[in-house]
Amino acid sequence: MSEFNEKEILDLARKTFRTEMEALGDIAETLGSEFVEAVKIILECHGKCVVTGMGKSGLIGRKIAATLASTGTPSFFLHPGEAFHGDLGMISKDDVILALSYSGETDEILKIVPFIHSNGNPLISMTGKAESTLAKNSDVHLCVGVKEEACILHLAPTTSTTAQIAMGDALAVALMQQRHFSSLDFARLHPGGSLGRRLLMTVGNVMRSHDLPIVSADCSATEMIHTISKGGLGLIVICKDDHIEGIVTDGDVRRAMERLKADFFNIHAVDIASMHPKTISPDKKLIEAEKMMTKNKVTSLLVADENEKLVGVIQIYDIKL
Repeated sequence: MSEFNEKEILDLARKTFRTEMEALGDIAETLGSEFVEAVKIILECHGKCVVTGMGKSGLIGRKIAATLASTGTPSFFLHPGEAFHGDLGMISKDDVILALSYSGETDEILKIVPFIHSNGNPLISMTGKAESTLAKNSDVHLCVGVKEEACILHLAPTTSTTAQIAMGDALAVALMQQRHFSSLDFARLHPGGSLGRRLLMTVGNVMRSHDLPIVSADCSATEMIHTISKGGLGLIVICKDDHIEGIVTDGDVRRAMERLKADFFNIHAVDIASMHPKTISPDKKLIEAEKMMTKNKVTSLLVADENEKLVGVIQIYDIKL
């Protein structure tokens, strides 16, 4: 076994990155009207985008189908071998086919091309060879040809699969833009994700609304410390008839103790409070609360109704669960 050479390993890794980056740059430069036509065909499709491919191209195809489906273009992956043995029934006449084969000569793909044509489905191919059988029998051909694979033997699909992924991502992004696909649309398709939660749930859904640490303006220093500790929110809210007047955080208390020393215990809550603090409505989305916290460099917001009455407290930890 050869000696473990850190420099050699890192040099090879960096060369891999450079090789693949250069290949992507070349493809970006040659991209033209055929890409626009592919986007147009998928955009005007009334069915789904059926992605198919064998081997490594099949794995990339699964990823492309998933990306399209999650960004507003209904899509699914169809294994060409299974398709030839009965699953062609999954393709409707309204679907468009996106076939991946770097050589453009993959037998399993070519076997289903006659059905695609007879069924009237538009066929978009993604190959590395413009003169291949698949490319010539497609309505639109997207070339992902690369000069060399990053593999040290120049055999294993490495640069070529990166090119396929990039082309698939480019299609998805272009389609998102043409569909005016918004962050809210994305959230609706990802309700279980962090972004979906922040875009769909409201402040009222997660705020703390019970046992709020409320005090009066003349609350003593000792009572402030006790209420902050008991409340577990790192703050107290000064209210009069449930109307918010001010807020005192545990940071305010620490700074006051350092500054006033023994005199700290002679003050009242109003003496160190931030009066008329920022508030948010309970019907606002979590993403809006997060933006407000970031802008004002705070980790908590008081939640108030239309009459500025306190109804809850929301913290950054509630948003980023």
